[in-house]
Amino acid sequence: MKRRSVLHAAAAGATTLALPAVVRAADGPKEVRLDYAYYSPTSLVLRRFGWLEQEFKKDGIDVKWVLSAGSNRALEYLNANSIDIGSSAGLAAVLARANGNPIRTPYIFSRPEWTALVVRKDSPIRSLADLKGKKVAATKGTDPYLFLLRALQTVKLRRSDIEHVGLQHADGRVALEQGRVDAWAGLDPLMAASELDAGSRLIYRNVAFNTYGFLNVREDFQARHPAVLLRVINAYERARKWTQANTVEAARILSEEAKVSLEVALLQLKLRTDLSNPLPSSEHVKALQAASPILLEEQLVKPGTNLNKVIADLVDTQFARAQLAGAAA
Repeated sequence: MKRRSVLHAAAAGATTLALPAVVRAADGPKEVRLDYAYYSPTSLVLRRFGWLEQEFKKDGIDVKWVLSAGSNRALEYLNANSIDIGSSAGLAAVLARANGNPIRTPYIFSRPEWTALVVRKDSPIRSLADLKGKKVAATKGTDPYLFLLRALQTVKLRRSDIEHVGLQHADGRVALEQGRVDAWAGLDPLMAASELDAGSRLIYRNVAFNTYGFLNVREDFQARHPAVLLRVINAYERARKWTQANTVEAARILSEEAKVSLEVALLQLKLRTDLSNPLPSSEHVKALQAASPILLEEQLVKPGTNLNKVIADLVDTQFARAQLAGAAA
């Protein structure tokens, strides 16, 4: 069977989740605006199969997709009211919320190991300590950037001890491979591609410093359209379960969308992406509480910011759990 036929059959045969009563078109938004991102494979699956378009067609609600090149872009779009729902790293969402971005997180799209510190295959750099005085590329406002700062702390280095080069993720990879920077705080699938295609080396990995994949929503959208938001979350759940059951086909979608090899996509999905726990909980709150001091120490938020309150206001541990339970009842 041709692969397109396989994908079509899989989409048609996917398990339908229990959904709340259909929202009347007059009560819902005219469109739902959300992002898709190569660091969120389930968003690619959801977009490829058109499950949201099918879900909202009967209500006359359009679906608009916007590509996010990194957490910083997704959070900028949310803050500018260009999208309603966007995907970012957890600590990046805390930083955004602390600085006035009106978002909440009702769903976790993955627990990834999507970032590490990368050098060229022929680089003399062997450890974090060797980064002192070196040029390091990272996208400010994203998990790789915050990962870099936390990693440096483990060897008593600060941001001022390196020369930070602010580049978007894809540009950071190119700069590294061309020798214009000494190291790069990478992001999958670009990081996996640099490893497999260019022989780049990961000099520092720490899965605990990778914060979760947060599906964020503008507070005003959640307040006005909670049932619509729940239907989006249910669609994400459908994509998550399908991806778990069809990893190779999901990797093929990622490969085609991100224009990376299937081998790279499989490395990202099979070895660095955990899709097992989608509901926000105390686990995610505690992880962010452990990670958030870097924001104050590096003066990324105003002095005296109560980050525990920021995290409590951000991570919505009630919405998805209660709403999904009610939908299934």
